[in-house]
Amino acid sequence: MLGLAGRLAGQPVSIRWQLTFGTTFASLLALALALHLLPGFYNPVLIANAHFSVHAAPYTQYANFDKAVGGLLLLTFLCRRTRTLAEWRRLLRNASLPILTTTPIVVGIAIALRYVEPDFKLPAYTPVFMITNLLFTCVAEEAFFRGCVQERLATAIGLGGIGGVIVILISGLLFGLVHYPGGIAYVAVSSVLGCGCAYSYAITRRIEAPILTHFALNAVHFIGFTYPRLSNF
Repeated sequence: MLGLAGRLAGQPVSIRWQLTFGTTFASLLALALALHLLPGFYNPVLIANAHFSVHAAPYTQYANFDKAVGGLLLLTFLCRRTRTLAEWRRLLRNASLPILTTTPIVVGIAIALRYVEPDFKLPAYTPVFMITNLLFTCVAEEAFFRGCVQERLATAIGLGGIGGVIVILISGLLFGLVHYPGGIAYVAVSSVLGCGCAYSYAITRRIEAPILTHFALNAVHFIGFTYPRLSNF
């Protein structure tokens, strides 16, 4: 069903009803998959209640195949992707600022809020975490919030000027709000990350830019700081 919705949403904009229906249906179905509301998926536990640092809260990681499938189909049908080496060079050149600055800004806020603290580590689980986080988290979440939500908001509100700023803020804040179960501090740092990813997408219009921005923070957070957060927060 998600594939069909994606096909409809990917049709030329002249077929307005197909675009609207396909985008709405694909977004809702991908969201339901991300929230594990649909049956038929087995998401194995990769690591359970692990303490990567002395003062860290326990961490459990799942291989969320339902979320990954939704993100992959959105990525395939709805997202603007980088296809050539020249486009990759242009993307890295244009997105280098948000990719390099989002992580220190978000980490600085997290430290100020006493959400994390410096803690360099390279546990044996690192490669599994990185691959799973990139494919099951970053790709899926950016395909939804940037390739789907932000792209459609930009079409409706505008790409430049105050409209462009509003689109970036909405996209970033929506990303932060879905992290509300983690607490207000988690919403705050996630919103800043979301705005950084939204900005990188706005200046490139390619989904790889926010994926790289998102993954850069997650990788630095895991290796260099308390993960997922301080236990006494």
